[in-house]
Amino acid sequence: MDITTFSALAESNRLRIVELLLDGPLIVGDIANRLQIRQPQASKHLRVLLEAGLVEVEPAANRRNYKLRLEAFQTLDTWLETYRVVLDKQFDALEIYLQKLQLKESNQTEFQEQ
Repeated sequence: MDITTFSALAESNRLRIVELLLDGPLIVGDIANRLQIRQPQASKHLRVLLEAGLVEVEPAANRRNYKLRLEAFQTLDTWLETYRVVLDKQFDALEIYLQKLQLKESNQTEFQEQ
């Protein structure tokens, strides 16, 4: 996983662009309007996303449609899977610990009531 990916996604407008593109390709003007930013700003953010390999451009007549590069997000998901496994194990251990505490507390309450 490349640090460029994280740098590109760390900026809020770029992350919002990615979220907009989840619904399908958009042109720069539409992106700028939806984010309520100027078109040059949208173009700058799209250039960063393009250089990071997160979006691609499809020319259509005199328009340039930007869309997500699914491969980049699949790579990111694969990288994150390693951390999901570790976190799942830690959450499982925490759940077992909490169940033991609840059982211990329940047994103490029953003993005190007798």
